[in-house]
Amino acid sequence: MQDEPRSDRITGFPPVIGPRSRVLILGSMPGAASLAKSEYYGLPNNAFWRIMGDLYGFDVNLSYEQRLKIIVTSGVALWDVLDSCYRRGSLDSAIDERTAKTNDFRMLFREHRAITHVFFNGKKAASIFEKRILPDIGNEHSQKKFVALPSTSPAFASMTFEKKREKWAVVKVASG
Repeated sequence: MQDEPRSDRITGFPPVIGPRSRVLILGSMPGAASLAKSEYYGLPNNAFWRIMGDLYGFDVNLSYEQRLKIIVTSGVALWDVLDSCYRRGSLDSAIDERTAKTNDFRMLFREHRAITHVFFNGKKAASIFEKRILPDIGNEHSQKKFVALPSTSPAFASMTFEKKREKWAVVKVASG
C-alpha cells in the first residue's frame, strides 16, 4: 500500500527588507496563525510587534503594512531561516528538519550588503542557521554579528515580556 501524500508542507514568506536594512531578524518558520493572515508574527499574543512598537515608538494597533514600513525605514528586515518544511501545528519542535528547505542567504547578503547584524527570534532559528547556513556561507560573512534572542512566541512563557523586551533592545541599538 502506498503512503498517503503529506499535506502538512508549509512555505514561508518572502523577506521584508529595504535598501538600507542593517539588521535582519530571522524566525524559523511562520506559525499557523501567521500563515493564515499572511503576516509575520500574526499570532495576537506573540510579543514581537509589541516589542518592536516599544523599541521604535509605534502603536501596535497600526495596520500590518504601517508597522512593516516603520521597521524597514528604521533599518530592520524580517525573514525566516526556512523557506519550507513539513510541520504539524505551529511549534518549532514539530518542524521535520529532514524535509526543511532553507532560504537563499547567499543571495540575500549579496543583494543587501548593509546588513551587519542577524538576530534570531528563538533558539530553533539560530540552531538551524548554524547547522545549515553558516557552513554554506563560510567566512564571507564573518564580520556580521549573529545573536540569538529569546523567542517572542507565547510558547516561550518562562521569560516575562519585560525581560524579553530588555534582551531585544540590542536590535534598536544595532539598527542605528
